[in-house]
Amino acid sequence: MALINKDFEQIYKTHVASRDVNGEMWNYLIKSDFFSAPASARFHLKYAGGLAEHSVNVYHRLKKLLQADNVTQYGEDSIALVALLHDLCKVNYYKLSKRNVKENGAWKEVDYYTVEEKLPFGHGEKSVFIIMNYLKLSKDEALAINWHMGGWDTRVKGGDYSISDAYRQCPLAVYLHLADVQATYIDENHGE
Repeated sequence: MALINKDFEQIYKTHVASRDVNGEMWNYLIKSDFFSAPASARFHLKYAGGLAEHSVNVYHRLKKLLQADNVTQYGEDSIALVALLHDLCKVNYYKLSKRNVKENGAWKEVDYYTVEEKLPFGHGEKSVFIIMNYLKLSKDEALAINWHMGGWDTRVKGGDYSISDAYRQCPLAVYLHLADVQATYIDENHGE
């Protein structure tokens, strides 16, 4: 079992636990690979624990964005919930594998992550589906999590224009997307 990210746990228990009445969402996180999963197989935080670390980074970015624009219509529970759980679609998604790479003229076996999709439900929509098995989401929370990928969402790439309607109706969706991008490309861009 992986170590629980203490920052994630503190934010969750302070702001989300009151909505997780029976602790079912928390138990799901503990029993899954959430705290040992990478945030990505090839890009940002591609190491064990990266997913929880990324979620905390998104939370801090989202808080800053909302404060900077004086957006006050969302409660602390909503802000923490969408930020911390937006990438639940990555739970039990990555598999640690080995491969050989050449370093300084010699072959060396190294770890790397592959994708092993067990629930092909999409990205944001998969996160919404998983969360709603444990917690009730408001319309804005569901829209924000569902569309957090912005233009990288495969539905958008395929020509679906629903994201525009979602962003017009739900500022939280826009802010979550921006926080995710900032966390990924500013906070977590370590020259990779």
